[in-house]
Amino acid sequence: MHISDFVHALPKAELHVHLVGAASVETVLALARNHPGGRVPTDEAALRKFYEFRDFRHFINVYGIVNDLVTTGEDVRTLVVGYARDAARTNVRYAELTISATSHLRAGIEPDELVEALRAGRDEALAVHGVTLQWIFDVPGVWDRDWGMTSARFATEYRPEGLVGFGLGGFESDSPRSNFREAFALARDAGLHMVPHAGETTPPSEIWAAVRDLRAERIGHGVSAVQDPDLVRCLADEGVVVEVCPTSNIRTGAVRSLDEHPLPRLVEAGVPVTISTDDPGMFHTDLDREYLLCHERFGFGRDDLAGLARAAVRASYAPVELKDRLMKEIDAL
Repeated sequence: MHISDFVHALPKAELHVHLVGAASVETVLALARNHPGGRVPTDEAALRKFYEFRDFRHFINVYGIVNDLVTTGEDVRTLVVGYARDAARTNVRYAELTISATSHLRAGIEPDELVEALRAGRDEALAVHGVTLQWIFDVPGVWDRDWGMTSARFATEYRPEGLVGFGLGGFESDSPRSNFREAFALARDAGLHMVPHAGETTPPSEIWAAVRDLRAERIGHGVSAVQDPDLVRCLADEGVVVEVCPTSNIRTGAVRSLDEHPLPRLVEAGVPVTISTDDPGMFHTDLDREYLLCHERFGFGRDDLAGLARAAVRASYAPVELKDRLMKEIDAL
């Protein structure tokens, strides 16, 4: 079996992917044409140019502009089902899709409408595309203006079926992780798992804050961890999973080049690592490409790639029976 066929055959779980950033160019063009007058290009070539990011702050600004297109529950359902369709093409069987719920509420979607759109999209994703979806509601940086309390209250009061985690995204330098301690405590007390971004564009100190102050079980990106050997040992010893998104890190400038990417060093140090796409529509990637990149650029063999697939299943909050089934299918390859 050729390595590309092997990668495609791997049953995959994706743990770090954002609803709006996952939308294909085709889907975003349809949204932009359905909501004329916005700042998102309605021509394919122009949209692809729009997705050429100068730096991380520029990426966040573009993400926000695209996010403004999502103004109805039907838009949300379309994005959910579109992700499942695209993910199924790379044999993703389970995903935890990150939703910046409060940004959709600010756009005028009613809470009950948003919850119903997620339910409908989730049901269709499984029935039509065979992809089981669960949700992570994240705090979109400082957009809530109250250090995540609006997001935490919505997540705990309107908790939709399939909500398993509480996250934190946005531009890190103006959003110290420790400032979100109260919001994360509220979500944790409601039984949600703690999965903040940290160390994507900030020093290891923010990863320490995520672990100590937010009690992170998984860290989104976490690429700066390699700058602190004590932190790397802590992540390895405590089993804190780092959700690595290689192409994303290059496209946003979080890491200067693949030659400098810390993924191999994290794996070598025993840190639990998973591979994801982050925002595949904006970064023109998919999960097969990310696994192949690990083979072509980092020298990961078939056993290593299967190990990454197993790590994602283990680190997921999928139902036990689904995790068992995916593990058996990976082992059978």
